[in-house]
Amino acid sequence: MVKRVVLAYSGGLDTSVAVRWLLENKQAAEVVCVAVDVGQSDISDPDVLRDRALAAGALDCVVVDARHEMANEFCSSAIVANARYEGKYPLVSALSRPVIVRHLVDQARRFDADAVGHGCTGKGNDQVRFEVGTHALAPDLKVLAPARNWGMTRADSVDYAHKWNIPITATKEKIYSIDENLWGRAIECGEIEDPWNEPPSEPYTLTRQTTSDTAETVISFENGLPVAVDGVTMPLFDIIGAMNVIAGARGAGRLDMVENRRVGIKSREVYECPGALSIITAHSALEDLCLERDLAREKQRLEIRWAELVYDGMWFSPLKEALDAFMNETQRAVSGDVRIRFDAPGLMTVVGRRSDLALYDHGLATYDAADTFQHADSEGFVKIYGLGVKTWAARQGAQHSTPPRP
Repeated sequence: MVKRVVLAYSGGLDTSVAVRWLLENKQAAEVVCVAVDVGQSDISDPDVLRDRALAAGALDCVVVDARHEMANEFCSSAIVANARYEGKYPLVSALSRPVIVRHLVDQARRFDADAVGHGCTGKGNDQVRFEVGTHALAPDLKVLAPARNWGMTRADSVDYAHKWNIPITATKEKIYSIDENLWGRAIECGEIEDPWNEPPSEPYTLTRQTTSDTAETVISFENGLPVAVDGVTMPLFDIIGAMNVIAGARGAGRLDMVENRRVGIKSREVYECPGALSIITAHSALEDLCLERDLAREKQRLEIRWAELVYDGMWFSPLKEALDAFMNETQRAVSGDVRIRFDAPGLMTVVGRRSDLALYDHGLATYDAADTFQHADSEGFVKIYGLGVKTWAARQGAQHSTPPRP
């Protein structure tokens, strides 16, 4: 038994039950709850969280406002890396877990705890993210995972909470599992578990269409990060919120995918990330204008690896830090404006981009009278470029090629 554990606390059924279970099963002598606000709507009232944690038996409950921290340090890195796991998912849950882990470790030091805990099950990604992150920041701390070991069903957990008079709002019927932060919402369970079923509209909140009007929005970037929307300068946290509203009101930003979890199983998830996807789409379009070809192609290759590392819980790792250095170096000239049009239902289209540092040269690109390209120079270039293929064709091509199949 550990003397004191700092538990990642959401205020929901599992983590509320976990407090009492850790105490009753002599896994910990004392439990301190830490709720980290990364933009989820269910931390609207910190006092309710504290009362629930204390009712479950917690020694204390700390609520940390990490919304701007997540935007400025974590979402910003995802923007620079155009991060989409398997080319689609913009790392909603994966991006918030290292924020929470950082504060868990900080509070463990503050309360002189010898362990941290989480409420993740044994087949999800989040257990990996919590535990690997903790090991990276505090290898001396133990990690407890009660929901992975207690063997209770949801109905059992509800009964357990009622037995100990823990004030929960959950019922025995759980239709959807939803994780939310300022970067978006991840939705699973219920009808969604059958990949043949069309996702129901019920669990969506950010992307419920409320207007049929077309909107054009200009996002301004400096050194790869958004700094203004339609000419109004604001913090990144507010830009994300503004784009959630503009894109989401027109139904843009939904994803439906079958993804490969770190633990080796496939999972069908639906996401709504209007702000994240619109910002990444704009950022990528600006890079098309500003990045040199070889640099852009190498960055695209490494973006895949960056997203995999974060998805797999390796935010605090040497390779991730090295890739961050590369990504940041690529952004020195990524400044300018991108205009996106949103058409209901759900269409998001880049319709314009501009930059004082653009590598696009109208004189070189145009075919009209302003053309400055030296066409005659191409003759020698093409001959030398194709010389290897021409030599191969003359010596080996025709006589050694495989005949067509009948």
